Amino acid sequence: MKKFKTESKRMLDLMINSIYTHREIFLRELLSNCSDAIDKLYYKSLTEGLSGLTRDDFAINITVDKENRTLTISDNGIGMTEEELENNLGTIAKSGSLAFKNENANDDIDIIGQFGVGFYASFMVAKKVEVVSKAFGSDKAFKWVSEGAEGYDVTPCEKETVGTDVILYLKDDEGEDKYGDFLTEYKIKDLVKKYSDYIRYPIKMLVTSYEYPEHDENCECEDHEHEHKHDEPKEVKKVETLNSMVPVWKKSKSELKEGELESFYKDKYYDAKDPLKVITVSAEGAVDYKALLFIPETIPYDYYTKAYEKGLALYTSGVLITDKCAELLPDYFGFVKGVVDSELTLNISRETVQQNRQLKAIANNIEKKIKAELTAMLADDREKYKTFFKNFGNTIKLGIYNSWGAKTDLADLLIFPAADGNFVTLKEYVDAMKEDQKYIYYACGKTVEAVNALPRTGAVLDKGYNVLCLTEEVDEFAIKMLRVYAEKEFKSIENGDIGIESESVELDADVAAKLAALLGEKVSKFVGSKSLKNHPVCISSEGEVSIEMEKVLSAMPGGGEAAKAKKVLEINVEHKAYEKLKELAKTDGEKFNKFAYVLFEQAKLIAGLEIEDATKLTDDIFDLIS
Repeated sequence: MKKFKTESKRMLDLMINSIYTHREIFLRELLSNCSDAIDKLYYKSLTEGLSGLTRDDFAINITVDKENRTLTISDNGIGMTEEELENNLGTIAKSGSLAFKNENANDDIDIIGQFGVGFYASFMVAKKVEVVSKAFGSDKAFKWVSEGAEGYDVTPCEKETVGTDVILYLKDDEGEDKYGDFLTEYKIKDLVKKYSDYIRYPIKMLVTSYEYPEHDENCECEDHEHEHKHDEPKEVKKVETLNSMVPVWKKSKSELKEGELESFYKDKYYDAKDPLKVITVSAEGAVDYKALLFIPETIPYDYYTKAYEKGLALYTSGVLITDKCAELLPDYFGFVKGVVDSELTLNISRETVQQNRQLKAIANNIEKKIKAELTAMLADDREKYKTFFKNFGNTIKLGIYNSWGAKTDLADLLIFPAADGNFVTLKEYVDAMKEDQKYIYYACGKTVEAVNALPRTGAVLDKGYNVLCLTEEVDEFAIKMLRVYAEKEFKSIENGDIGIESESVELDADVAAKLAALLGEKVSKFVGSKSLKNHPVCISSEGEVSIEMEKVLSAMPGGGEAAKAKKVLEINVEHKAYEKLKELAKTDGEKFNKFAYVLFEQAKLIAGLEIEDATKLTDDIFDLIS
């Protein structure tokens, strides 16, 4: 037995136990090696003028022998001589494919293998590996055999055809390690579909199916149009091609069938509905890549949970590298699904990308493309965009918030319902502002109707100014981070002075003093107002924390100590309730306190704040009206 030409046991242990994350990767690696071997022979046929060889002559075959627990992967590629078996398999981390690529560096050759370690993934599932190979142009075949780190043997053998057979003797099942699963048709088909669906040569396997016998014309059964229910289906074995070979994203427009991209999306992402938007990208430059992206019409069931994983499937040379490459999408576009195919520099296990700059370049381009497509949808198909924004708008708002307002370009994608009944973008709002309007006005509420019912909304609308209705919890947090848009400051109509002339007046001194004594630290300021129309009171705020933000923060786990808004109690000096307060301040201190308390609690109700003592409020109301 020959020893490996490296620190054999230590190196092979590293190959098997450390480099690869999942055992199932072994099949991807072996199929990729088969593809490389065929590529080499096909390239040789083109450059040396070999006649009679076309792409249609090549295939990869998978053979299962459950009785002997063997799995065989065969190709009819270039094969290996005795010396190549020694060099490529006897020396760990020596790549014949990489050497071939380097020898032909001036040609555009798409070879998958680079590191010479993929083959050794076989030992994650096999206790013994045999490689039987016959090189193109040779009349001799050789067998390489190894049971792991101890070493290997190379001996002459018989093989009729050119190419290589890799025979894996699978390990025995033990506990949760069910190596026998890799001998099942379902598992093999699943792994081929997952990792190697777009290898450009057919991957074939004998597959079992069940068929009913042909209809017997002499049968007296009444139903002659269908299979006879009393007949037993027969087991039929047929050789099937397991892979698609041509990725849908590499097809030209003329090759694509109607609805093919939509069908690909629904099959791959288990969605019953067509995507809301299909985005195709074919980029050439610093990094060449193709991308096929989808914006779902409906929200994935786990999208707004911690369990959701964003990312695009990353392929190179038709081989899946990772099913969800999170680095390709920013969080605020995490709803996008799809694939990216590029010749990237991979790490030794081909499970991750080695150079982040390549990935960053693709990610930056994809981000710009998604934003451009969403901008076009917003301009050209408002109803479709409203559907998109209803589902995924909060993600974009969180992108603004989490970037501390740095992602100002995302503001152009925002769309809000307004108090006048329309949906408007920030640009549309600013373009429609009156000449004397200083601010972009907004208010928070569960619905547009709730915003319109706020005490100050009517006064703002009377001035001819529109109000944005922020109906989602994240809305005001995002707006606060933006601070301005098109040099116009955002202003909550519930936050102190909103810039409407003659809205604030001095309160009666007695009333102000008694209110301060009664409510103490619950209210930071008491003001008179003429902008509340028919409402007697309202609560506004001053400072960075608004009432709406206080409610959101308080509702979070451990939110009892959340930041509190500085509350301002505004009293409508033109309302009869204010006249009553002035009267009671002079004549009945006890009744003043009850009346003022009721007004304060009513203002809290209008603002959506919790009532501290509902029983006391009810008792005071009955005392006042009795």
